[in-house]
Amino acid sequence: MKQRVGLDSALTVLAPVVWGSTYLVTTQLLPPDRPLLAAAVRALPGGLILTLAGRQLPQGHWWWRILVLGALNIGVFFYLLFVAAYHLPGGVAALVGSVQPVFVLLLSALLLRTAIRGWQVWACVLGTAGVGMLVLGPEAGLDTIGVVAGLGGAVCMASGIVLTKHWGRPPGVGLLTFTGWQLAAGGLLIAPVTLLGEGLPDRVTWTNLAGFAYLSLVGALLAYAVWFRGIERLPALTVSLLGFASPLAATILGFLFLREGLTLIQGAGAVAVVTAVLLAQRSTAREARVAGGAAGPSPGSTGVPPDGPVAAGATAATAPPGSPPAAGAATAAAPPGSPPAAGAATAAAPPDGPTAAAPTDPLPPPEAGPAHPAPPPTEAGTRPAAQSPRQTTEREQS
Repeated sequence: MKQRVGLDSALTVLAPVVWGSTYLVTTQLLPPDRPLLAAAVRALPGGLILTLAGRQLPQGHWWWRILVLGALNIGVFFYLLFVAAYHLPGGVAALVGSVQPVFVLLLSALLLRTAIRGWQVWACVLGTAGVGMLVLGPEAGLDTIGVVAGLGGAVCMASGIVLTKHWGRPPGVGLLTFTGWQLAAGGLLIAPVTLLGEGLPDRVTWTNLAGFAYLSLVGALLAYAVWFRGIERLPALTVSLLGFASPLAATILGFLFLREGLTLIQGAGAVAVVTAVLLAQRSTAREARVAGGAAGPSPGSTGVPPDGPVAAGATAATAPPGSPPAAGAATAAAPPGSPPAAGAATAAAPPDGPTAAAPTDPLPPPEAGPAHPAPPPTEAGTRPAAQSPRQTTEREQS
């Protein structure tokens, strides 16, 4: 169980790591000052590819659910994210967005009926503090529109995580198709805003196309498929805490490729972020292990030792040789001349005698035996079996 949770967490964290590379790709490969175009190209092509490959469309109430999920996870979230990025320094925008796990914690308690535990609160506080140490700098400043947009983006993403966990996937729909629906819906919401607000660039280079391809195929198609898989397999808060890996990856990539310096405070923030992620992963594995142990033995196990007594209703073939069959047991191989046990099914009843019906419900047998048990057949040279007092009384009266 612990290994499975660790594997799911390790795979899910790849999505925030990929998203952490978005800043590097945007600044180095994409046309300048085109945030909405980057968001639309990031979502729409990959969504259309996955939807066409799946050859399925939503049915019934899943139409409006996909629109809601596409808006929360992709469309509205991307728009608010870029508004916050334009009105706030990058570090402040990342810090405001890092409160997302708090909203996930509250929404999970309301919609998923999950209890709020102490380690969850500590993980949220530790991760947010770590992000602040990673990204905040002397140029940090506040802007009302930027802060509101950042908080709105955090609420959107948190709501998308919890609702995706709450609604699940439509029956018979694959993970990639489900991911494609959301990306396509979110991209279609962004596309009109992009055309009206920014328009298309006058010139697109091969470098720009490479950047757009990376954002669409890796940053959206692959990353969101891994992300939605993690939402299905892990608790919602655990998935949200894994998102702390995004600013951590952005900081490391900036140091490696853009030669941005690292301070001791940023190092401490990185340690805090990693600790919060590991705390979530270990606590999730421990709770899953405890829940699995509380479920009891598997359906196929009886908990009775091999040489122990045979319970009522069990077949006589499992009883030790020579031991009397338990009440309700099927006496398929009872020795000749032995009286049948109370409630037992006599497989070798005499041709003209009544046969007791085998019980179909595993209830304890009645205290008294059958009203008129069939006498065993008497062979030549053998002594007839003893008769019950009731049978003797009936013969004397006759």
